[in-house]
Order: sequence, then structure tokens, then C-alpha cells
Amino acid sequence: MLIALTRPVSPSLAACELTHLAREPIDVSRAAAQHAAYESVLASLHARIARAAAAPELPDAVFVEDTAIVLDEVAVIARPGAPSRRAETDAVAEVLAGFRSLLRLEAPATLDGGDVLRVGRELYVGLSSRSNGAAVEQLASLLRPFGYGVRAVPVAGCLHLKSAVTAVGERRLLLNPAWVARESFEGAEILCVDPSEPGAANALWLNGSVIYPAHFPRTSERLAQSGFEVIPVECSELAKAEGGVTCCSLLFRAD
Repeated sequence: MLIALTRPVSPSLAACELTHLAREPIDVSRAAAQHAAYESVLASLHARIARAAAAPELPDAVFVEDTAIVLDEVAVIARPGAPSRRAETDAVAEVLAGFRSLLRLEAPATLDGGDVLRVGRELYVGLSSRSNGAAVEQLASLLRPFGYGVRAVPVAGCLHLKSAVTAVGERRLLLNPAWVARESFEGAEILCVDPSEPGAANALWLNGSVIYPAHFPRTSERLAQSGFEVIPVECSELAKAEGGVTCCSLLFRAD
């Protein structure tokens, strides 16, 4: 059974953390409607929605990807780089405890789950403003018994590694070469975003389809021409909070 762990949009979303975008008005009602449509797409692709408790006081709580790394054998509870986001992890850990044994990162490690890209048994961890080298070391130590490799990858110009590159197949990656070096992913087939859409590398590959932001039509066309089934979703309001399609769910298999 495929689980999609999500969390409702907070009414305080407009007070979100921002690093690379200028703050602009966010229509929270529209953001909530876009998130509901996103959940419907996940359900249409045979994911069972499991929601963490709403957190009206936590503006970024909808971006559950940043709170944990869920693998086949275990889940690692992250320690978000922004101190204001560290309270988000407890409710997510409570849900995950029903499916996985839990491990935790500790200070001085900081890690947002959006900086972790899994390709097979390899985890690429972005060194960003939110995730540091101590987290890479701790994650490698925690996951070594389960047979995972962990590699640090420099990121520049964007919030997270998954702002710059995401998986759209077993070893196929959608990537912005201005933000992360394609040479970091040896052996992978690389599809680059359209240069006019630098933020277009965040895609969610699920059950053979690619859930993809509707506001990046040129890169969407590149994906379609490369043989992908693209499912466009409206996420413009969440994008104003530096969110993408991977950010709003944690996907994993469960019995």
C-alpha cells in the first residue's frame, strides 16, 4: 500500500520562511484549494492519504517533506535548518511511528528533507542554507547499517537540492544545471529544465506519472516529448512560499 503523508495548509502561510524569493501576498484559501486538488491527484494514483494534525501556528507545516526522510526500513526525523520550523517534526513523527521505526538527527546537524534525493540505495544531500555537513555525517552513520550511501552535493542559487533536481524515473533526473552540477549524479540520465524556467526542476514521480507544476509549461512540454505522462497541478500560491510538488507529501510503502 502506498501512503502519502500530508498536512493541511496553515492559515498563517503568508508568514512562511523565505530565503530566495521576495515576499508577496498569498491567497491562503486558494492555496488550500490547490493543496486539496494535489491530494486528489495523489489519491487518483493509488496513494492513501494520511494527514498529520493541522498546525495553524506553524506557517510552513504543509511542507511535510522537510520534516523526515522515509526509507523502506526506517524513517529519520530531520532537524530543519530554520529554527521556526523545528516544531513541525513532532506531529509528523507521531504518524510515521505507526509505519516505521524512527531515528533522529541531533544538533549540530540541520537538515531539511527537501535537500535529500534518493536514487536507488544512494542518498544525495544538498549542502544548502538549511542543511549542513554535520547532518550528512550523522545521516551516513545512521543509515550505514541499512546499506545506504550518503553523498554531499553543493547547491547554489536555490532553497533545496530538490529545487534543483528531482527523480523522474529509476535513474532519470530533471535538473537545472545552473543550481547543481549534473556531474554529481554519475550514471543518471539527465533531462534539463527549459532555461527560461529555472525553478522547474521540482517534479514528483509517482507510479509512472509525473505530477508537475502547471506554471512551467515549457519544461512540461520537454517532459512530455521525452515520453513522460505529465499530470499538471496548480500550485502557484504554495510556490510563493518556496514550495513545490515534492514538498507537500512524504511517500512510502506500507503493509
